[in-house]
Amino acid sequence: MSATASLPVDAAAERWHGRDDGPGDAHLRWHHVVTADSGGPGPWDAAFVGFRSDEGVRRNKGRQGAANGPRELRAALASMALPAPLTALDAGDVEVADGDLESGHRRLGEAVTALLDSGSPVIVLGGGHEVAYGTYLGLRDCGVVRSGGRLAVLNLDAHFDLRDDVRPSSGTPFLQMARGEEELGRRLNYQVLGVSQPSNTEHLFRTADALGVRYLADTECGLLDVAKVDAFTDAFVDGGDVLHLSIDLDVLPAAVAPGVSAPAAHGVQMEIVERVCARIAASGKPLVVDVAELNPDLDVDHRTARAGARLVHRILTTRHAAVGKA
Repeated sequence: MSATASLPVDAAAERWHGRDDGPGDAHLRWHHVVTADSGGPGPWDAAFVGFRSDEGVRRNKGRQGAANGPRELRAALASMALPAPLTALDAGDVEVADGDLESGHRRLGEAVTALLDSGSPVIVLGGGHEVAYGTYLGLRDCGVVRSGGRLAVLNLDAHFDLRDDVRPSSGTPFLQMARGEEELGRRLNYQVLGVSQPSNTEHLFRTADALGVRYLADTECGLLDVAKVDAFTDAFVDGGDVLHLSIDLDVLPAAVAPGVSAPAAHGVQMEIVERVCARIAASGKPLVVDVAELNPDLDVDHRTARAGARLVHRILTTRHAAVGKA
């Protein structure tokens, strides 16, 4: 039986397609190495699962369309060239239907736990930023954390996403995590890089302070702030035994990432965001990454999809190189 046969996905993975320059490792691209049938229990050098959801964005009164993000991220990544051979699995998609976000979160969590426990770094392709809570459920129940390992969460985002709403949405996932950790007698180790002051009310800043959230504003993440950004990133890596990196593409400037629900007037430059991602990946620690808020209907020339795919590519190739040298 396939290792993914019991994963609670709603849509099976499809074969990846892309540019083909010829046979052999010297011509490898992602679509050559991704398989939708694991053929074994892993571990893989990369494991993908999609989260097709607009429900959290709808509840948060944002612009819908992110449910099609997983498809576009795969398409953008497929033709990217690989510097070295690796193995990759696409486990398919969890789909939120009929507004049942809570069930979708549960199924995504089960898939993330199974893939992470196989020894693979996991990339969750969203979907609205409500994806982050489903990712957390998977991390919470993985073997490393259940055995006492420390979970550290870094959100690359213009927003704290700590809203205290009646119903979970794309604006609530990290407050949901904090409450989940409190129920387990723990404090959530949560950090945010790229917070935009105009995009967060004073109440949200006070909530962040009350929860002990460490953050860097977008105005502190420029090219002249590299040392500060590196120190912030290293503290995140040092603070966890298993890492959750959540990438909301609206952390990037609107010119780089126009295809999001809330494009950033300022944002954090791609050079800085990619540097942070690579630094985290180079640690070689157990890692789950979710990529959120890509809305293909709002994208321009696939810019946002390509930016998200490049970040995923950099994370996985950097980690593969680091683990191989360890």
